[in-house]
Amino acid sequence: MTFNDNADISGNKVKRRGRTTGIAVGGGAVGVIVIALISQFLGVDVSGILGGGGIGGGQQEESQLSDECQTGADANANVDCRMGGAYSSLDAYWAEELPALGVDYTSPADFIIFDQQTNTGCGAATSATGPFYCPPDQTIYIDTSFYAELRDRFGASGGPLAEMYVVAHEWGHHIQALTGIMDRADRSGTGPASDSVRIEVQADCFAGAWVAAASDTEDAKGVAFLKPVTQQEIDDALSAAAAVGDDRIQEAATGQVNPEAWTHGSAEQRQRWFMTGYQSGPSACDTFSVSADQL
Repeated sequence: MTFNDNADISGNKVKRRGRTTGIAVGGGAVGVIVIALISQFLGVDVSGILGGGGIGGGQQEESQLSDECQTGADANANVDCRMGGAYSSLDAYWAEELPALGVDYTSPADFIIFDQQTNTGCGAATSATGPFYCPPDQTIYIDTSFYAELRDRFGASGGPLAEMYVVAHEWGHHIQALTGIMDRADRSGTGPASDSVRIEVQADCFAGAWVAAASDTEDAKGVAFLKPVTQQEIDDALSAAAAVGDDRIQEAATGQVNPEAWTHGSAEQRQRWFMTGYQSGPSACDTFSVSADQL
């Protein structure tokens, strides 16, 4: 989606975090364990394709993105500011929508753009883990190089809405944390009808609900953050959702598909639930009330 040039995104709280300056620990067993733990909270686990990478320690410098990302024009110009614009739009949308559903809303504690590796409340993370939401520190973490991986390795069509779909999905996990859905779910199970998959496709549904309302979501001055979505942009978001389906990732990593090992949902499930949210809003996103054959 395209931002209105004069939309005010200066209230975003996105931070850019520099590369870890401490000693890096090689992938090995430690990296695998950390990636496995963090993968409980991801929209996608790409470690099977990208490898464990290095896990960093030490101090990291942070800068506030709002210092340079002030307007919708800035969001249209570069990906970091686009993350700031997505923050402003999603925050405004859920601040209005969630109380209407009877739940108090608070913003994520942080939104961190990192480079290659970072430390989080869920442990150390690398780009190989993909974008994720960490419940213990209520923070969204994204290495924006993942968007190139979506196109180049996973075959997604790309585009601004595809990038913001990823943010909206992770924001959906924050909504699940606020509503208690995440705490009630049994995230230890696997399979196409597991709670793990229900958590993930619900976040896709929440993302679709935001997309449908995004062109009506306004800044403090009454300017809509985003222009109306086009069919091509919806197709781009659906392409991204399909690219990170468990079946697609399994096939790319091993050449085989094992539904009983799914934790995030198939390409078809993720696309279908995104469209459910887009067409019917967040109240239609109760993935825990549907039967296995409807999921």
